[in-house]
Amino acid sequence: MQEMNLTKVIVGGVSQQQDSFDYDMAELTELAKANNMTVVATVNQNLDKPIAATYFGIGKIDEIRQLAEENEATVLVLNDELTPSQIRNLEKGLGKLILMDRTRLILAIFANRAKSKEAKMQVQIARLRYELPRLRAGEQANLMQQGGGPGFANRGSGETKLELNQRTIKNQITHLNHELKTMETAQQTMRKQRDKTTIPTVALVGYTNAGKSTTLNGLLRLFDEQETKQVFEKDMLFATLDTSVREINLPDKKKFLLSDTVGFINKLPTQLIKAFRSTLAEAAQADLLIQVIDFSDPHYEEMIKVTEKNLNEMGVTDIPMIYAYNKADLRKDTRYPLQNGEHNLVYAANDPASLKLLTKMITATLFADMQQVTFLIPFAAGKWVDYLNENTSIVEQTYTETGTKIKANVLPIDHERLSQFEITD
Repeated sequence: MQEMNLTKVIVGGVSQQQDSFDYDMAELTELAKANNMTVVATVNQNLDKPIAATYFGIGKIDEIRQLAEENEATVLVLNDELTPSQIRNLEKGLGKLILMDRTRLILAIFANRAKSKEAKMQVQIARLRYELPRLRAGEQANLMQQGGGPGFANRGSGETKLELNQRTIKNQITHLNHELKTMETAQQTMRKQRDKTTIPTVALVGYTNAGKSTTLNGLLRLFDEQETKQVFEKDMLFATLDTSVREINLPDKKKFLLSDTVGFINKLPTQLIKAFRSTLAEAAQADLLIQVIDFSDPHYEEMIKVTEKNLNEMGVTDIPMIYAYNKADLRKDTRYPLQNGEHNLVYAANDPASLKLLTKMITATLFADMQQVTFLIPFAAGKWVDYLNENTSIVEQTYTETGTKIKANVLPIDHERLSQFEITD
């Protein structure tokens, strides 16, 4: 009912007979919707490769201009990242129609969705890197910092306006990178503190809108009633950008940290791959990955390939992974929950039985080498009693004349750490 307020756009692309073209175009439409746009027309052209100067052929550009007038469209969204010369030449041929390539669209969505200071800085760096080669003489760079720092006006008197703009953007990128590095150092310190607790970590990864946040919230509802721990979820691309970490406490006193990471997409801009590398630090350090897959989407196999390609590019490798095929409730031909082998699950993130089976698979992987050990902790070493109660699954705890007797399920690292207190039960 709010469609009247949405920007009317035309989406277009050049098909080079690639198998994924129709899927990419459908995804481009969803991206436009995620950016508060409504698609009023679609234009495709079959070419061996995009025209170097104008992307589309001249005849197709005329057709687009006419379509825009007929449908009152104000923006043309294209499926590929355009070169600076293609942007200039297309704008000349399109008249008043605003041009937005796939990369600029994704960057705009990320800019609107970023909430934390870190995410905002990462997006800003990505946008500046994208804009830098596309600056033109005589135009103001609207992404630049106001002013330019002390003494800026007195430097480079022989520089052109374009050179000044380029230097200002480069300085801003350097400044933002420095700030980001400081934040990343602080986060690494927090991760090291978490590592000392020996609580295992699990990271949800996968394509955007596959159901990662819904899965995290479902597990929280199952094992923790605190509504404040819930993360934002919505049925749209890139609903969340910030990594959220929550502690999951199971009834048998086992626990693990669960992180919800930013989703992937096909043709993810290289600027964002670099900028968002740090948001996947939780995944890179995880003991287990859960790749959440939209099983209801006919292109789910392509989504798996895109996710794994991006993970490899970001150095997230050699970590055990559960393939969690979500949204099975949207497939009439599918029975769920269903575990297929050790690392494959067909499930629905809003189904308690599915989440219980997922939890069983998680614990089977995380705690496979857990051992039941009995310790006798002297009263003088009471800190280890607290440690065991906070970080392990206690089976039995009694008090003797010489200390606290504790039978607990512990990981090998804790077994070794407290080996001096081990007794034969």
